[in-house]
Amino acid sequence: MNEKPFKIFVVEDNDWYNRLIVYNLGLNPDYEVKSFMNGKDCLHHLNENPDVITLDYRLPDMNGVEILKKIKQENEEIEVILISEQNDISIVVDLLKHGAYDYIVKSDDIKERLLNTIGNIRKGQSLKHEISSLRKEVQQKYDFQKQIIGNSKAIKGVFDLLEKATKTNITVTITGETGTGKELIAKAVHYNSKRKDKPFVPLNVAAVPSELIESEMFGHEKGSFTGAAARRIGKFEEANEGTLFLDEVTEMETSFQAKLLRALQEKEIIRVGSNKPVKVDCRIIVATNKDLLEEVKKGNFREDLYYRLIGLPIHLPPLREREKDVLILSKYFIDHFSHENDLPLKMLSAEAQKKLLSYHFPGNIRELKSTIELAVTLSSGNEIEGEDIILHSADETVEMLTDELTLREYEIKIVNAYLKKYDNNTKLVAQKLDIGLSTIYRMLKEE
Repeated sequence: MNEKPFKIFVVEDNDWYNRLIVYNLGLNPDYEVKSFMNGKDCLHHLNENPDVITLDYRLPDMNGVEILKKIKQENEEIEVILISEQNDISIVVDLLKHGAYDYIVKSDDIKERLLNTIGNIRKGQSLKHEISSLRKEVQQKYDFQKQIIGNSKAIKGVFDLLEKATKTNITVTITGETGTGKELIAKAVHYNSKRKDKPFVPLNVAAVPSELIESEMFGHEKGSFTGAAARRIGKFEEANEGTLFLDEVTEMETSFQAKLLRALQEKEIIRVGSNKPVKVDCRIIVATNKDLLEEVKKGNFREDLYYRLIGLPIHLPPLREREKDVLILSKYFIDHFSHENDLPLKMLSAEAQKKLLSYHFPGNIRELKSTIELAVTLSSGNEIEGEDIILHSADETVEMLTDELTLREYEIKIVNAYLKKYDNNTKLVAQKLDIGLSTIYRMLKEE
């Protein structure tokens, strides 16, 4: 059952026909029907925001086109169904051009036709409301003040840039290590911009084979290559009026970069197998975990494309540079995971906090999230203990540097790491580290 009734205005100057339409529509208990004998009275009540108006084409005070225009000027969301005794195609075309939903000729089957048309309008409006509700939900989800968690100086700098990025259509380049949340930032820009009601279309460039990247981006025509059984629009057309997010953009083959540059400059694409340009209007956001300018210097990325894409650069700091944000994020992940799994909320013990703060998190936020979810699962009490925090580092040397040791103590640690790696072959370790065997033996005695 709908929370509010579906409101219909019936505008018909023939008293008998007016009562006939009102009666048939009123049989549906979800419909609230109100009738008028002329256009002027109907217009005076438009502030009641009807969902549909059935409108006689010939009224005593004004004709169908005239009143249709006034209705649409007042509220373009109101759907108007014209009803007439005429079947003049030129009139029908003119009315549809000015926004009429349908044109129904008065006949024996008008009841069924009218009910079907109004039923279709109602379904369409329900779908519109559902889409609108989903969009609002998505926009709230990507409210960066709520979703990008942290209070460090580094992340506050990102907030300042995001505010600027949402106010214009400037191209945005997001850089940062893997796991820092580049796609989340891209979505935050889109869903807080003027394009928020249009599509956000992501594409991971690295995941597309080089021979398919042009088709994926620009689309293709039927028969343009083996397997092209039908026309397919590409990501640019999908993102029209919205945002196209190109992740790992530095992985794009240089042979395609020139075509991308042209598409960006001309704001048009050409589908594979076609010669006809298609105009597109989409905002571009790119992301990479590499130094884009360094890739230009190496010859891996076109300099002209670099200057076309750089726009507003936003660098996401790694977690190790975000001070105590690791604890703020940990609490967020604990609360979120506990809520999703109907678990009681838990606190981080002092030992667990110290362990998290002393770790460098090479996988950044993504690694922290999985670490916390595992810790919540493993912990048995009201607190998450240090032993519940399981840390996995692929880089033992970097992990070693998180300890505060003297230079000599670090040297001994490095020697031990190499001895472990090379099965205690001291001669080989001495060669690898370029030190004497006696130095190794002396260090081992100092442990």
